[in-house]
Amino acid sequence: MSEQVKGFIDHLSNGANAEAGEAFKDALRDKVAASLDAQRVEVAKNIFNGTPEVHFSDPKPEYAGVSDRTDQVFDDQGQQITFEPNQPTETETQAPVENEVK
Repeated sequence: MSEQVKGFIDHLSNGANAEAGEAFKDALRDKVAASLDAQRVEVAKNIFNGTPEVHFSDPKPEYAGVSDRTDQVFDDQGQQITFEPNQPTETETQAPVENEVK
């Protein structure tokens, strides 16, 4: 039994109700403080354990290694990207005429 509880009982048995009230408050205050301290320790132990990992960006594409082939290009989803050569327009196929002399 704690000193505050013993003091509380002694004050009650002596008829000192005011002192018994203070002893009761002290005993209750100590019990609450001990409980809060125990809870703080438990929270501190588990604060980062069991927390799910949070990804802040898209996953990086897998590296397939070095290849000698350069005729195929793939995007980050593994889909091949095809490139079509540009078709020359009519104005590009005609040679520019420089100062024609007549």
